[in-house]
Order: sequence, then C-alpha cells, then structure tokens
Amino acid sequence: MEWETVIGLEVHVQLGTRSKMFCACSTAFGEPPNVNVCPVCLGLPGALPMPNGEAIRLAVRAALALDCTIHRRSVFARKNYFYPDLPKGYQISQFDRPLATGGHLGIESPDRGPIEVSIERLHVEEDAGKSLHDRIPGKTAVDLNRAGVPLAEIVSGPDLRSPAEARAYLLAIRQLLVYGGVSECSMEKGSLRVDANVSIRLSDNAPLGTKTEIKNLNSFANVERALEAERARQQTLLESGGRVEQVSLTFNAATGQVRPMRSKEESHDYRYFPDPDLPPLVLGEEWIEAVRRELPELPAAKRARLAAQYGLPAYDAGVLASERVIVDYFEVVVAAGADPKAAANWIMTEALTGFNQLGRFAVTPERLAGLLGLVANGTVSLQAAKKVFVEMAATRDDPRATAERLGLVQVRDEGSLLGWVAEVLAAHPKEVARYRAGETKLLGFLTGQVMKRSGGKADPKGVQPVLAKALEDK
Repeated sequence: MEWETVIGLEVHVQLGTRSKMFCACSTAFGEPPNVNVCPVCLGLPGALPMPNGEAIRLAVRAALALDCTIHRRSVFARKNYFYPDLPKGYQISQFDRPLATGGHLGIESPDRGPIEVSIERLHVEEDAGKSLHDRIPGKTAVDLNRAGVPLAEIVSGPDLRSPAEARAYLLAIRQLLVYGGVSECSMEKGSLRVDANVSIRLSDNAPLGTKTEIKNLNSFANVERALEAERARQQTLLESGGRVEQVSLTFNAATGQVRPMRSKEESHDYRYFPDPDLPPLVLGEEWIEAVRRELPELPAAKRARLAAQYGLPAYDAGVLASERVIVDYFEVVVAAGADPKAAANWIMTEALTGFNQLGRFAVTPERLAGLLGLVANGTVSLQAAKKVFVEMAATRDDPRATAERLGLVQVRDEGSLLGWVAEVLAAHPKEVARYRAGETKLLGFLTGQVMKRSGGKADPKGVQPVLAKALEDK
C-alpha cells in the first residue's frame, strides 16, 4: 500500500517588540528567571491589559506579506486551560474573529516543484511561561519571563505532502518574516516554534485520516524528523489493523521517537469567550494601507528582480536573496562597478564563507568591487585574487596595494615572460620535441609550467603567444 501524507503547520512567531503584548514588561531574551513580570502578565486581581500597538502593526505586516485579508474588526478571546506556566489560568488569544485569514505562500517543494500553501488564519496572542525540567532534580521550575510575550500564530492549510516539504515551507515563512521585519525568528531563542498536524490516507481522493499533533518543535531538522517518525508510526499502526487516535505528541530528539502527551483538545475544551477586559480591535483602512506601504521588497519579488535586472540564473538569485544583508551587499558591489555575474560568484563562495564564520562581511563591497576590477583587467589572476581577498579580510587594505605587497600583480612585459619561457623549454626538452612533432595539446602543459615557474605572476593571456612563438623558433 502507498500512503499519502497530509501535513498542516501552526507556526508561533514572537513579534519583534521590546515590551509584552498587554503590559510594559521587557521581552529581552536571557534575563534571570521571573524578573520581567508585573501584575498584568501575572494575572493579579485588578490588573487590566492594554494591547501593544507595535505588536499589532507587526502582525498586520506579517499578514500582508502572506497576502491575507486583514479584518478591520477582530476580537480578543480567553483560551482557558490550567498549566503551571500560565499564571492567569487562561491565555489571551483570538478565536472565531481573528486578525487575518485567507493568505498563501509559494514555496519550492523538493518533490513537486513550485507549489502554493494556503494560510487559513493569522491571529495575535500572548505566550505562556516556560516550564524547566532540568534545573532542580526531581522537580519542575517555572520561568514566567515569557508569559505575555506577543505572538502571531500562522496556521497553514493541510497542503503539505512530505516532511521535506514541511521544512521547505518553514524556511520560506521564516525568510519572509525576517525580510518583513516582523521577527528575528530564532528557534534557538524560542521566537519561532512549530506545532505540526499530520495524518495519512491511501489516496489523494480519500477523506482525511485522523490527525495527530506534534507540539513545540524547536528546529527545522526536528520538524522533519518528527514528521517522518509520526508518519511511520501511523502507517505501521494502520497496516497492522489498528487505528490512529487523535492525540498530542512530543518528539524526543535524542531517540528520534514521538510519544503521546495527552488526548488532543478540541476548541470547545478551551471554553473560548470574548475577553471582557479588552474591546474589539478595530483597524482603519488608511492605517492598514500605511502598514502595507512600509513593507520592503519581499523574497519572491527580490529573486525575480535579480534575475531580470542583472541577468542572474535562478539559483544565484535564490542564494543572494536568502538574506537581506547578502543581497544588499551584492547590489552595492555591482553599483561600485563590478560585473553582476562575477560579483555573484565571489559572494556565493569566498565572501559567504567568511560571512558564515563571522556573521558579517569582512571586506567592504567597494573593495570587493575593486578586486574584481583587478581580475577583469588582468592585473591579478583569479587564483591570486583569492589570496588577495583573504589578506584584505584580515588587514582591510586596498586591493591594489594588497596585491602589490603580496607580489601577485601579473607580469605582462615580454622580457620577463621570455625569461620564464626559456627556462621551461630548457627544463622540458622531451615535451618540446613532442609538441614540435605535432602534439599541440602539450601547449597547455607548458603554459602551466611557465605559470608555476613565475610563481603565478605571469599573465596567462600573455604567456601562450610568447610560448607558441618560442616553440616555433627552432
């Protein structure tokens, strides 16, 4: 039997504000436990919440980037459940009147090529605190610094068909939100977390199977691994005559296994009702349009423009547009006079190697453009330029001065070239004889020997004609 996998993802994104969703407490990461708290986020009697306007603006930016319909009127609701990290006994979220619905995101599926994933809804809510199971032996500690941190929850449709496709979607949505300035989307810091819903069925025409939900996945690799494990578990269960039960699961990254946490809740289990302390959120059309105008050029448009404006292959455009800092660097290099394709090649190799190590570009875009100019006009060879680049990264010197200091400026004068050619011909009499006997392919070998003899200083374009003339003179 061949099973089809059906996956939908719920992505929880921390909105990039300095204060919490309904109070003025800091959202700073890494503070000592339980210092960023107040009566509002602790749910103490008499404390009243007030929505964070910047959080609403960032959520609207995210919804617009996903091409959602923004609802001018949405409602905050109380989602009731009891857990140690939820001090109020309820979470302020949105239920039947969310901020936005009906968007989509185009992605490149590793299996199916370009596909479109529907976005069912985007709503705003506050985060819970964090339970710590490894601080005190045999006990669970609670840190409430995260309680009240503003989140946007983005719910996809059941449109993904493999764990690899789910990972591709997450990478695309992270890129979009970072581009849009919505969030830093750091899974290490908890500012992007994923719940995954998964079921299997025998054909794409069959009714959807019973879904399970894997909670709080905290890396792209673990999302893919957890979905693979759960898909295999469901398949084994159904093929042995069992049935899948609707449960919430947790993934153990060490063992690669999923295990049930509890039966999966339905919406009625949370007893949603409008929060009596918060009036409906009403947004003006002009305000929404002003937020729309703030959006930068987004990844898909950026890739298309790079290909059209600079004549770059789709692969190059995709790599350069992967992060705004990379594509901005590329465009400054080109504006400084570099050939676009040469600039792309260098940035995707030498420059990105250093960027990935340091988290920044060690050579300014203007100096990289200058180095590429030296290669283009034959002042330094391509191999020599790589040595110059490494030295420039360490010293921040001018490319020409660096090449001269390293002795890598290519020699073009015929006198010097003739000297190296004569030495090579004298050192390889057999190869010279074979060339003169008709083995003209040996010209490449002899050219390489001249370059080696010169220590890479000889201009390759000047070597071959001088060498060919010397070989003709018997």
